[in-house]
Amino acid sequence: MRSLETNDWMVINNIVYQINSIEDSDTMRKNFLTQMALILDFDSADFYIASEINSHTLTDPVFYNYKPKVDENYMAKYDSIDYSRGLMFGGKSKVYRESDIISEKKRVETEYYKKYFEPNNWHHTLNMILAHKNQFVGVVCFFRLKGKEDFAYEDSFVLDMIKEHLAFRLYQDLDNNLMENEKISISQCMELYGLTKREESVLYELINGLNNNEISNKLCITNNTIKKHILNIYRKLEIKNRVQLFKMIREKQ
Repeated sequence: MRSLETNDWMVINNIVYQINSIEDSDTMRKNFLTQMALILDFDSADFYIASEINSHTLTDPVFYNYKPKVDENYMAKYDSIDYSRGLMFGGKSKVYRESDIISEKKRVETEYYKKYFEPNNWHHTLNMILAHKNQFVGVVCFFRLKGKEDFAYEDSFVLDMIKEHLAFRLYQDLDNNLMENEKISISQCMELYGLTKREESVLYELINGLNNNEISNKLCITNNTIKKHILNIYRKLEIKNRVQLFKMIREKQ
């Protein structure tokens, strides 16, 4: 890889910005792989994240420049390889070439290589393990075709500059998703706490972000009545304000 120039640094800064600013996780990850192609020489790539159910399980891959010819979840096979598990689930973000941790002779004889590398004509790989607060959150793999040179240490340097930003973003996504899954829906709230139909309607508009006047106009009831319904909702749910309400109720039903 050539030395980084001004334009390369601008791309890296933009990548970091988009890691933190693109709201949808899949869109962010696809964009990340696309942007990395501007500064890193690779032929294909994929990006897996940790499962919300089991953080030692890989899920929801996005792919760059290839469609899996075999089992999409080939990373589950990689996960089972002894030499990879300590790196993947060690609780630290790291960047490494596979050629640095296993000999060429042994690697090309593994089932993993024969089943997943050979069908895609890959040979070299540069991996980025992502972890935050000792928790594994994802893995990115960049591949080069047979006949090309292995990734250089300069390539690892680029990923080293980005890995903690990416790990923190995935950790936040995982944490937010877990919190969201702990919330209940409006219909569940109505059943569990005995809300009336009118209270359900008011609650729905509160969750949609409307203020008291907007709810009053939309439901054609007085502002004082709205306040009474909100107080009744708070009393039944045993909460005191809207902040607690949003922590308890899911926006999506």
